[in-house]
Amino acid sequence: MNILLLGASGSIGSQTIDVINKNPQDFTLVGFSVGKRTRCISYILKKHPSVTHVYMIDEAKAKYYRKKYPNVTFISSKTNKLEDLIDMTDSKMVVNALVGFSGLLPSIHALKANKKLALANKESLVVAGELINKLLDQGKGELYPIDSEHSALWKCLKVSDTHVKKMILTASGGAFRKLNRDELINVKASDALKHPTWKMGDKITIDCATMINKCFEIIEAGYLYRYPYSKIGVTLHDESYLHSYLEYEDGSFRGEISKPDMRNPIKFALYQGHITFSTQSFKSLSDLKGLHFHEFKMERYPLVSLAEFVLNKKGTYGAVLNRANEEAVHAYLKDEISFLDIERIVFKMMNEHKNITNPSLSDLLKVDNDINIKTHEVIEKIKKGEMTW
Repeated sequence: MNILLLGASGSIGSQTIDVINKNPQDFTLVGFSVGKRTRCISYILKKHPSVTHVYMIDEAKAKYYRKKYPNVTFISSKTNKLEDLIDMTDSKMVVNALVGFSGLLPSIHALKANKKLALANKESLVVAGELINKLLDQGKGELYPIDSEHSALWKCLKVSDTHVKKMILTASGGAFRKLNRDELINVKASDALKHPTWKMGDKITIDCATMINKCFEIIEAGYLYRYPYSKIGVTLHDESYLHSYLEYEDGSFRGEISKPDMRNPIKFALYQGHITFSTQSFKSLSDLKGLHFHEFKMERYPLVSLAEFVLNKKGTYGAVLNRANEEAVHAYLKDEISFLDIERIVFKMMNEHKNITNPSLSDLLKVDNDINIKTHEVIEKIKKGEMTW
């Protein structure tokens, strides 16, 4: 199957390349995109002479690579949209490994073009879950999740999807999981990037520390599996070996247990679930010897509470949640705001927003831009010491 990879230079992108490398009989890479990190281009092209198109941000670098690889078409953000790459390449599956709002338009474009979409971009469903599900309901494209949690739930549902009482997402708790709220006041980004079990990109690692990534994943689960918020829960799990699990009405449980390696859910998505897998049935978490679990407390990770709000209210709240967080995280990574300012900014933007129900794509784009401006205004006030909470 011909594959187009968006975000080849990132963590998920590089691991997707690993999976394709190990399964050349089933997958052919025909195109990919990179951001500012372009050093991987030569390696990928050497391994995959099947690549016909590459998208990059920097036009100057694109000119360099055009000369170096005259048989490959290089396009840049100066002349093309990222979605153009989908139309230019002869791909059957688009792997969206982009980070942030930048992944939204390619996701929608891929589905409209009736592509199979392997989705690692959480923000697509958080911002536009309603639009994406409408496209799927209209028979446009197919969607396969790459998140380890949603891949685990997918596998468990394939075994048994009846009489499900609740689906539970597991969470590591991030780098600051052993700290209480008072101890979070002065924590630095350099400390937040030390994730206890996963090696990921900077943005998602900060999202793990605030646990907004779990908020996003609850929203994703709601749209992916059409489950209400009341049937989705969270459990803290130290080792990240139990990726997620189902609780059935008879009191039994089923989950996927494996080492924390994103290549597993990537491979499962690329094969569209048509490969062997294993899940484990158990009577209680205490049966899983050597693994440690803790009760999730909303007061410790208040951002997770916004998942219920977004799933119930829908509309443009997901767009607000995503953009406010995205800009706040970038500011935190630059040491411009404090760790707790991230959640303060997000709650402020959510509380002040007037929802638009049944939004169009243009509505979502406008809200994203508006919240971007408003969030930066708040960040500037914080930097100047003018913001009081």
